[in-house]
Order: sequence, then structure tokens, then C-alpha cells
Amino acid sequence: MEKKLQITKKGTLKGDDGHKVFSVRIKDATVNKLDEISIQTNRSRNELINMMLEFALDNYIIEE
Repeated sequence: MEKKLQITKKGTLKGDDGHKVFSVRIKDATVNKLDEISIQTNRSRNELINMMLEFALDNYIIEE
């Protein structure tokens, strides 16, 4: 069975969490999807990106 990232709704939005800050380029379509999920879950884009990156880092494989 395929793993899915479960994102729960959150009560209020929070600001910066004090971790390292860096810049990345992201496609407009990806930002739009993140914004949709952000509205649905009351989580910031930053929080969602961190959740998704952590999930990917815990669930990746390297193919030879």
C-alpha cells in the first residue's frame, strides 16, 4: 500500500519557527497547490513544506 502524508487542520497560523532560512525556486503550479492546502488546513506554506520535506526524507529510496 502506498504511504500518504496526513495533514491535520490547525487552529491558527503561526509565524517563523526559528529554523534555518534559505531560498528555493518553486513552480507557480506548486505554490498554488500549497496555497490550497494551506487554506484547507490553516497551516502556513512554510509549515506544509517542512512537513512534506520531512515525509519525503523519511520515505525515499535511491535506485541504482
